Amino acid sequence: MPGKRKKWVRRVLIQLGLIYFAWCLILFLMQGRMLYLPNMAGPPLPDSMIPAGVERLWVERQPGARVEGWLLQRRNAPNAAAAALVVLTHGNAELIDHCLDNAEHWRSRGYAVLLPEYRGYGRSGGTPTQTGIVGDVLALIDEARKHAGIDPSRTILHGRSLGTGVAAQTAAALKAPPEAIILESPFTSVASFSWRYGAPPLLVTNPYRTDHVLPGLACPILILHSRNDEIVPFSHGQRLAALNPRAKLVELDGSHNAALSSQQRYWDAVDSMLAGINR
Repeated sequence: MPGKRKKWVRRVLIQLGLIYFAWCLILFLMQGRMLYLPNMAGPPLPDSMIPAGVERLWVERQPGARVEGWLLQRRNAPNAAAAALVVLTHGNAELIDHCLDNAEHWRSRGYAVLLPEYRGYGRSGGTPTQTGIVGDVLALIDEARKHAGIDPSRTILHGRSLGTGVAAQTAAALKAPPEAIILESPFTSVASFSWRYGAPPLLVTNPYRTDHVLPGLACPILILHSRNDEIVPFSHGQRLAALNPRAKLVELDGSHNAALSSQQRYWDAVDSMLAGINR
């Protein structure tokens, strides 16, 4: 009898192991579709409705992955020095078309703005991956820096949600460090969510390890996060802020997609950071 029980237990354990392996394999193969949600962003604007003043940039680092970026020069400032470039990386289920309000906030402060699209989103081709997206953003930054009126030595990275991972990885890959980085509703890493699905982090192919990047940054880091965030817990922002003495965490109100940038505290915190940079 004990021998039969052992065989039964062994058989059950093998079956459970095979089920778990199959589950992890499904997650591994499907993770790109689970992470990136371009279809939920809705259709992009028709070309005829793209606002005046938007200069469209295109990069194609790989065949079939032609990626768009929008460049908005600073507002008219005769005889002013060249403008720093703010790179706005949007959240999931969003497009660069949805970022014009925030771009105008930056332009009103005397900055040029680059809105890089993600491959597979909007009018851009290709399939989104961490390495592909970050490489495209870097290429679009290089293109934007060639334009007159932009100071190629001054770059500020500003990401929201998924875009915080893109911004952090871009900061790590830039040849010269950014002047500052702003992370709105950030996660420590995509890999940190894997156990929610019962899978180990090592299976994550788009890990976006912001927690690995922040300790090495030597620029001001502004973290904007709501304690009511139902998608990325506020604790992620707290943990990131603790990784670098140059980081400042500002608590805001509202849900993850509640347009935190509509709050005055949001831009007050940005202006305070900018005042420290421009002293």
